[in-house]
Amino acid sequence: MPENQEKPVTVIKAGWLIDGIQDEPIRNALLVLNGKKIEAVTNTEQYQIPDNAEVIDAGNCTVMPGLFDGHLHLTTINACSIANYRVGIFEMTPQLQSFYTLYHAHKCFEMGFTTLRDMGRESPYGHMTAEICAVRDAINIGLVPGPRIIACGRVVTTGSHHDMNIPRAAPRVPGATVTGPWAIRDRVREYIRLGADVIKACVSGGSHAHDDPDSRNITQEELDTIVDEAHAFKKPVAAHCWTPQAHRMCLEADVDTIEHMVFVDDETIEMIKSAGKPVSPTLIHRTDHAIEIRRQIGTAPSVLEKLKQVQPYCFEAFKKMHKAGVHIFMGTDTTMDPRMGENAMELELYVEHGMTPMEAIKTSTIRSAEALGLQKTLGSLEPGKLADVIAVEGDVLADITHLQQKENIRLIAKEGHIFVDTLSPERKYIIHPSPGEIKIIDNL
Repeated sequence: MPENQEKPVTVIKAGWLIDGIQDEPIRNALLVLNGKKIEAVTNTEQYQIPDNAEVIDAGNCTVMPGLFDGHLHLTTINACSIANYRVGIFEMTPQLQSFYTLYHAHKCFEMGFTTLRDMGRESPYGHMTAEICAVRDAINIGLVPGPRIIACGRVVTTGSHHDMNIPRAAPRVPGATVTGPWAIRDRVREYIRLGADVIKACVSGGSHAHDDPDSRNITQEELDTIVDEAHAFKKPVAAHCWTPQAHRMCLEADVDTIEHMVFVDDETIEMIKSAGKPVSPTLIHRTDHAIEIRRQIGTAPSVLEKLKQVQPYCFEAFKKMHKAGVHIFMGTDTTMDPRMGENAMELELYVEHGMTPMEAIKTSTIRSAEALGLQKTLGSLEPGKLADVIAVEGDVLADITHLQQKENIRLIAKEGHIFVDTLSPERKYIIHPSPGEIKIIDNL
């Protein structure tokens, strides 16, 4: 095409259009894409489709913004590739894990998740910050297709929950954990030099290691230091946080997002709401489905028991925070469970526990974009915003589980480029190995 000739617009005919802003879908709308951006949200009465436009008929689909998962762990080992995670964690080198990281990103991308915030991972070989940054950069420069990735540098204090995700007796590489403000400042700066987009802290215990969920993992001075150093470089801070005590520490330090909903009290919920801090629930990670996957891959019975014990607290915390009007954004905490690509099951849980389907969808679109500071360019279908768009077979608001079936995800565009299209005669797919063809790495 000559340089002075404009590329034809793409017009998507939608049966239902969820723009991420209004509380009701728009019926029989037209979404007009021009290059990387959205040109118009309109209809046939208001817009004359150009003769040279590329027209995609999604008349039996819900057209909506590309989805966010604001909390997952692409760099972890996942159930599709290991028989026993305690063996697999030593078999997976960082170099090999980089390929699995990209594969995991593809699994989520083909399910309509165009933006993923990776929350980091430890291994016996060190942290995976350089690897996730490399995968992000390979996607950004067009070397490989994939979703938008927000890469994390995770500050791990000695003996904290994140430290204990690695077997207790396993050796750590030098510098894998830090203690004290000046060591923490150095670590944050190293992550920023590597290219991390967000810094993560661990404020309380958790359930996936041999530690106590309500233990304090960091001092206030150390947490203040993480936030101060990250903010100095204009990087946000996310905090693993399970208890009211940890919530109060996060509010005092001015962290940007609070991760997980587990133990809460009414006073602290009101403080979180008043401060306007977004919270990610990560409910699917606590479900019976996730626990069963964990059991199958060799998780210790004591950890499985702890997962089951905290489950009702998570669901109750979600109900209370939603009722109080806390800013909730979608995150799954996908690690070794659930399976990569099952992210949309999180939204079904939100509906089960009190949200309307539209509220749930907004947690994974505009509310996530707001939480991650991307609302000016992403999260809704509005003129001038980047054209991250998906088309899902059927009426998603009538049945939110439509988002869970791969065959229902008929169209995926990121910044106007169509990566998946099973609506047009010339079909497009994201190519990756079939999961059934992957050999189990610790059974070779």
